[in-house]
Amino acid sequence: MATKTTTKKSTKKKTTRKAPQKKLVIVESPSKAKTIEKYLGRTYKVVASVGHVRDLPKSRMGVDIENDYQPEYISIRGKGSVIKELKKDAKNAKAVYLASDPDREGEAIAWHIATLLKDSNENLNRVTFNEITKDAVKESFNEPRQINMNLVDAQQARRVLDRLVGYSISPILWKKVKKGLSAGRVQSVALNLIIKRENEIKNFKPEEYWTLDAEFKKGREKFAASFYGIDGQKTKLPNNEAVQQVLGQLDRKAPFLIENVERKERRRAPQPPYTTSTLQQDANRRLNFRTRKTMMAAQQLYEGINIGQGAAVGLITYMRTDSTRISELAKHQAAEFIHDQYGAEYAATKPRKGKLPEGAQDAHEAIRPTSVLRTPASIKQYLTNDQYKLYNLIWCRFVASQMTAQVTDTMTVTITQGQVNFRANGSKVKFPGFTKVYKRGDEKDNLLPDLAVGDQVTMVKDDPAQHFTQPPARYTEAALVKALEENGVGRPSTYAPTLDTIQRRYYVRLVSRHFEPTELGEIVDTIISEQFPEIVNVKFTADVEQNLDAVEAGKENWVKVIDDFYQPFAKEVVQAEDQVAKIEMRDELAGQDCDICGAPMVIKMGRYGKFYACSRFPNCRNTKAIVKDTGITCPKCGQGTVVERKSKRNRTFYGCSRYPDCDFVSWDRPIDRKCPKDGHFLVEKKVKGGKQVVCPNGDYQEEVQK
Repeated sequence: MATKTTTKKSTKKKTTRKAPQKKLVIVESPSKAKTIEKYLGRTYKVVASVGHVRDLPKSRMGVDIENDYQPEYISIRGKGSVIKELKKDAKNAKAVYLASDPDREGEAIAWHIATLLKDSNENLNRVTFNEITKDAVKESFNEPRQINMNLVDAQQARRVLDRLVGYSISPILWKKVKKGLSAGRVQSVALNLIIKRENEIKNFKPEEYWTLDAEFKKGREKFAASFYGIDGQKTKLPNNEAVQQVLGQLDRKAPFLIENVERKERRRAPQPPYTTSTLQQDANRRLNFRTRKTMMAAQQLYEGINIGQGAAVGLITYMRTDSTRISELAKHQAAEFIHDQYGAEYAATKPRKGKLPEGAQDAHEAIRPTSVLRTPASIKQYLTNDQYKLYNLIWCRFVASQMTAQVTDTMTVTITQGQVNFRANGSKVKFPGFTKVYKRGDEKDNLLPDLAVGDQVTMVKDDPAQHFTQPPARYTEAALVKALEENGVGRPSTYAPTLDTIQRRYYVRLVSRHFEPTELGEIVDTIISEQFPEIVNVKFTADVEQNLDAVEAGKENWVKVIDDFYQPFAKEVVQAEDQVAKIEMRDELAGQDCDICGAPMVIKMGRYGKFYACSRFPNCRNTKAIVKDTGITCPKCGQGTVVERKSKRNRTFYGCSRYPDCDFVSWDRPIDRKCPKDGHFLVEKKVKGGKQVVCPNGDYQEEVQK
């Protein structure tokens, strides 16, 4: 019989290893968190605060004026769960690294988070990096620092100042004009600049002037020249009489003499790399990007894009900067790239340094690609169309800034008969330099024949033309940003939200990419200009910005800066409440009755412009969009007419007046003719230089109407 063997169970308990504590890194955005976590490895946990976690309350001023303007911060609504998770993660972490953006706003976010987490973890560190690349991120963790309270105080001072202005003036506008209006330091200046420009345009008186162009010929070669003056003195042609006097002195059949030929070599240096302001301006001019769109695309490029290398990589340096400075490493890499790709003669030995605008802090580098080796073409497949366009602009501008000047041979020729002088200008690019990479518009050679002093030429024809001086152009987004920067108003991070606010409040509207003030905007500007002149005073606002910069530099106390501003301002607020008369925004009769109750319809002003509403509101809430009837019969149903409408994004489109019974819609304006080829309706399409009549099927096209 087999003996039964028994195995003894081990009584020894299994010991479970406690997971090692990780270091916690807190950034602002989730996309940035993923990228940085891959760079730092398993010993780090990277989480996002999703922007600010604390701010001033929306329902009240939130500033204790009697107690040194101390701000009353509260947790932002909806951020409770985020704060709870941050505290939990901090409690279990070996150390906490606050890695928000490297500017005042980022420093303030780090301070707010540190304030909330100080009881959860005492080992709090601040790290900053100017680009989200593996080397830059790892290097920043080798040199952690304390939170810079000068930066925090500068941000707090700006926030408190803006709150004092906004929450003091806005209630007056609500009482005296209508609810929902707002006022702010920078936005009030921006609105005032737009309205001043509009007044210049309205008051402009055009002046007549004439030009006298001519075509000359030497042998078989023809060239253009323009009237310059009499006896070598530049002379204006104010009217047709002056032109006829000049023409009366000429004998068209007699030869003209080449009196002087001046040849020069002109060198044109490249522009420095982009700052926030110049990027916004160029993206608006070259790419037709709105300021907000530019900053959104730039943020994405900065935070990181997956370009097929495993982890996402930041493609550009930090995009909020007023500096044109470039690191030595970036300069060296660019010089090597230019040598290899274009040749040694294209690489500048001493690249031009841009002049910093007054008040610029030079805290960060200019906006540049994190690696010049990542050419736009090599990563195009990984980028959206907008990302690619903006990256290409930044890359080209940076590479060009490190290249040699363009060299052009110029030729100025003076052509004389009697006392009358004409001038012809020619140019030919001798060496393209930086324009090999970055061109400014269409750059073409303007070649003149081989002319020498003493040569004779004949006049082929003359072309006198009447002109009138033009008023200054309305501001585009690019021009307004440039004006704000030149006047020292606002800082890089404020331009996009400022332009967005004045449009959302319907103080201005964009028409053909130019700002036009609305009636509401003019009313608000009048009140602020009369009652709070310092708010719209460009120099005063610029001085406030300089004081905030002094706080950042540790040269000024933030409470004193606010107090110096607020004491006289508070007196103006009290006076304004008594002096500003209530403005009745009278409703204009629409000339039609309500479809629902039969009462007269009126024209009201809304957030997105004027609209029709029932005069019995709120008892009757019938509203209608104001549409412009083109009078053209609807090409789809043949019963309604084509009307001009506005989309949610304020873009003009065309639809049938019988909508929703007829769903005809077109972005281009239909015309009252049919295509001679297939009978389809024709549309008027906007093109460069005018308009073009085309068939939507692509079978027919008429010449551009100039």
